[in-house]
Amino acid sequence: MASQIVEQSRQLFVEVVQPILDARFPEVAAETAFGLFGYGSEALGLDDEHSRDHQFGLRIDALMPERLFQAQAEELREVVSRALPEMFLGMALREGHVAGAGLAPDSLEGFMQRTIGLPGVPETLAEWLSIAEEEVTHVTNGWVWRDDSGRFTEIRRAFADYWPEPVRMRRLAHWCRYFSGMGVYALQRALLRDDHYYANVTSSRSIRWAVQMAFMLERRFYPYDKWIMHRFRDLPTMWPKMGHLVEAAVWPGTMPAEQLRFLEEISDILDAELVDQGLIASHPKFARSPTSGYRVLEHAYAELLRQCPEEIRTVVPEWDQVQLETFHSGWVAGLPLVEWDAILNLEVVSPDVG
Repeated sequence: MASQIVEQSRQLFVEVVQPILDARFPEVAAETAFGLFGYGSEALGLDDEHSRDHQFGLRIDALMPERLFQAQAEELREVVSRALPEMFLGMALREGHVAGAGLAPDSLEGFMQRTIGLPGVPETLAEWLSIAEEEVTHVTNGWVWRDDSGRFTEIRRAFADYWPEPVRMRRLAHWCRYFSGMGVYALQRALLRDDHYYANVTSSRSIRWAVQMAFMLERRFYPYDKWIMHRFRDLPTMWPKMGHLVEAAVWPGTMPAEQLRFLEEISDILDAELVDQGLIASHPKFARSPTSGYRVLEHAYAELLRQCPEEIRTVVPEWDQVQLETFHSGWVAGLPLVEWDAILNLEVVSPDVG
């Protein structure tokens, strides 16, 4: 659902920015996608009072071909910025990772490269596997108000049906391996050894992997961790089946030994869903090992791998936001430190250094 900031940003575009573009930059207007999408909680429709303390305000995202960006972005920013008010409908204009307050022109290829690591839609199964899942959300989320050329809309449409099935299968195989081998099994061993540090680390990441797999089984891209529980509750199949177990596992005071019991129940739910979807064959019930725990999803891991095309069986799916962090590191390195501290809401308590 679009929030107030989205609707106000759209009004700024329609009433102020679009007439300037059509009059002064018709070629840019014809080849650029305008809207509010990409990074930021408002692009997910999930902004609240806690997310508005930095880089929040009216914004118009604009993606154009690289050649136009190089040739006209700077002039476009200058012309539009002179016409923009400091406030519109009582709201300030936002300036984020891309230069430009209010209107932020960007290269379509550059946006895609720093988001999914590719200039456009993946062309091979290996390229699909090179993308971190939460990054796809930044391509498909938000609202596009105008896209005369249809380029960005076509890219968004390419991701509308989720991963190609061989890619989904390979990703599920990898998550089964980690949830079971680096999760349930590892947690059992940590408890046997009274390793409280490892038990807490392992239980937390196992719960995370379980929720991510729920999205994969629903064929929906999961968002960044901060918002995943909001979206998890929207899953029509997996939330009713395992949501209560996840909530019990993360309830304050729940100890790793209890979490292991919940995770083993979740193992059976995930395994049953894999069977129901025809991704693995039906199989007899397996016994729990007192030393290794309940590694049923590693049985699924092996079966899923065998069904993957040979070309991707040994391709490890990307699971971290490498592309974003590459871009973000360069962006932060170029900021004055005082400006970065302001974004972090770091205020000096005492001017004394020591």
